[in-house]
Amino acid sequence: MASSQEISDFLRDVERRAFKQTVYAVREEQAALDIVQDSMLKLAEKYADKPVAEYPMLFQRILQNTMRDFWRRQKVRNLWTTLLSSFGAGQDGEEDHDPLETIDVEDASENPMAQLERSQTMKVIEKAIEKLPARQREAFILRYWEDMDVAETARSMGCSQGSVKTHCSRAVHTLAATLEKQGLGARAIAHLGVES
Repeated sequence: MASSQEISDFLRDVERRAFKQTVYAVREEQAALDIVQDSMLKLAEKYADKPVAEYPMLFQRILQNTMRDFWRRQKVRNLWTTLLSSFGAGQDGEEDHDPLETIDVEDASENPMAQLERSQTMKVIEKAIEKLPARQREAFILRYWEDMDVAETARSMGCSQGSVKTHCSRAVHTLAATLEKQGLGARAIAHLGVES
């Protein structure tokens, strides 16, 4: 079980990287800040009884789910804004104007197909990561999701830098092979910012 200080330290360490990741995903600084803060609160409230070693994976999952919730809300909000703004008389004062005919589905939200693909890819990646051996999974998450350098990862894992490199290399190759079988391969690894 993590202490209050350990939770605070983890959140302080992850905040900047999580914000950068979220801004890149949602392209709106204020929304990204809200998403990161919500994710941090959820981790602290719901998972305080978990060991600190589990926090990186838990936090990434919470962050991804919070981003998905944001995109869903945006989609619904954009759709209803479009619908409501379409009510009233049609062009040239037509009273039998159908507002549904004026909806531009592509403009109703930010590329739903890209969102769906990103969501599906993340699910496949998360399942593949869960199947890695524990040390490979830990090294992979710390290096590529937590953006730690080799030395920081080695200190965190209590092993040598050479071991970190070996664990990461094996993890990346295993993930690439697993994802390649599902037709994702290098594209999915690139989605994580990892060089195979």
